[in-house]
Amino acid sequence: MKISTKGRYALRLMIDLALCEEGKYVALKDIAERQEISQKYLEQIISVLSKAGYVRSVRGTGGGYMLAKPPEEYTVGMILRLTEGSLAPVACLEFEQNTCPRAERCVTLGVWKKLYDAINGVVDNITVADLARDQRILDEQL
Repeated sequence: MKISTKGRYALRLMIDLALCEEGKYVALKDIAERQEISQKYLEQIISVLSKAGYVRSVRGTGGGYMLAKPPEEYTVGMILRLTEGSLAPVACLEFEQNTCPRAERCVTLGVWKKLYDAINGVVDNITVADLARDQRILDEQL
C-alpha cells in the first residue's frame, strides 16, 4: 500500500487548518504557500474535504476555509479513507464480506488481515489534533 500525494496533502491541509486561530477562516493561497503545494492541486483536495463536511468555507474578503469540527474529531484514517479509498492491503479485504473463492483455503489471508488490522490500529488512533500538537513542538525546536 502506498499513500498518494492526494492523501498526504489532504492530511497536511487539515493539520494546517488545525494550527490556525480557532474561528478564523484561512485562504487556500496561504495554505498552499506554507505547505509548498500547488494551489490548483489543493483546490481539488479541499473540494473533496468540503463535500465530506470536514471543512467549511466562506467566499469573499476575509473568507477561506476552516475545520468544520474540532481537530480531535478527525483521525488520520478518516482523511486517508476519504482521499485514498480502502486501506486494505489486498482486494479481498476491501469489503465486509470476503467473496474470494480461495478465502477458505488461503494460508496468506491471516497475514493480510493482521496487516490490515495494524494499519487501522495506527491511523484510527492518531487525530489531527495529535499531529497539530506534534507540529507545534517541532516548530518550537527549529
